[in-house]
Amino acid sequence: MKRALLGKLLRHHINAWQLAGFVLANLCGMAIVLAAVQLYCDAKPMFEGSDSFMRPGHIVLTKRVNTVGTITGEAPAFSQKEINRLRQQPFVNDMAAYTPAMFAVFATVGSQRLGVEFSTEMFFEAVPDKFLDVQSEDWHYDPESDDVPIIMPRTYLNLYNFGFASSQGLPAVSEKLVGKVGVKLRLTGTHGVKLKTGRVVAFSRRLNTILVPQDFIDDMNQKLSPNREPQVSRIIVEVENPADERITRFVNDYHYDTEAADTDVAKAASLLRVVATVVIAVGVLIAALAFYVLLLSIFLLLQKQTTKIDNLLLIGYTPATVARPFHRLATMLNLAVLIGALVVVALLRHWYLPLFEQLTDRYEPASVVPAILVAVAIFALTTVLNYVAINRKVQAIWHLHE
Repeated sequence: MKRALLGKLLRHHINAWQLAGFVLANLCGMAIVLAAVQLYCDAKPMFEGSDSFMRPGHIVLTKRVNTVGTITGEAPAFSQKEINRLRQQPFVNDMAAYTPAMFAVFATVGSQRLGVEFSTEMFFEAVPDKFLDVQSEDWHYDPESDDVPIIMPRTYLNLYNFGFASSQGLPAVSEKLVGKVGVKLRLTGTHGVKLKTGRVVAFSRRLNTILVPQDFIDDMNQKLSPNREPQVSRIIVEVENPADERITRFVNDYHYDTEAADTDVAKAASLLRVVATVVIAVGVLIAALAFYVLLLSIFLLLQKQTTKIDNLLLIGYTPATVARPFHRLATMLNLAVLIGALVVVALLRHWYLPLFEQLTDRYEPASVVPAILVAVAIFALTTVLNYVAINRKVQAIWHLHE
């Protein structure tokens, strides 16, 4: 009887248009917040994943080549003093030198028996595995085996496919096809010759060099050219923020060059964070205004029915009982907004995830758990605030007519 009376009071006097406006406004606000959170989580792997555009946090430093050095034959290499000075910079988290091969490399692809054979001189370098931007199960060196895994820059393959091959009437090749073709290697040093078989196991977006495992370089340098000491001509540096102004000042002060792609991508990642933050802030503002509209609607309803609520309290209804229908209404509306916002995010992801998959290889979307947690947190916060505000309003009416 009591519940029916309260339901009738609520049903006949609440403004449906006000509630519809609240639902629409709050749905827009929460959908914007959740979409911004999920979009940021889904876009982040393209900048920081194992096969990202170019994972921010690394820059490559080289010394500038000048005319005097060319005439004198002086190599543009880093001295130990320069390496120590760089290591002490506050923006450096970690660093490593490229280790060059101190032996000549002659590569042959194809066979004279098949009538197709390409040969060229090339070079090898190595960096510690932690600085690689790709992963492969075949990336390891066995001294007892003649197989050598190789990581090539993806730009080299693009230059062949879209430059050399198209101009010479040759067929373009895919990454998988290149990985299946063996490369005969002839390694010549001051202390002998080694024959190996190379195989491309991955293509790097960030490291613009031909890489082999560090163990292989060290072993072959020791066996083929033990009397030659590798010089440090390039250094890869792990930094907290490649767009840090201190890095620019340091590079300019000591006349170094950088491979600037990492910095460009870092700036793009920073822009993504800024945009996501602004969008989330706008969504929070809209959701807060919508929440205020709901409270205002309920307060107006309570104010209009002050006399009836007071009579209900006088005949034995407790403030908690009178407030319960309003709690239920606010909770159901918040729940409807929560479900609607998650549906909007799901539809949005269905649209943009295929676009992301076209931008980078082996793209894996992020989990939807962060967006769900944010949605549940907003739902819980608004429900608690509604509960407290409605209780206070009913208590105020009760005390006013005591």
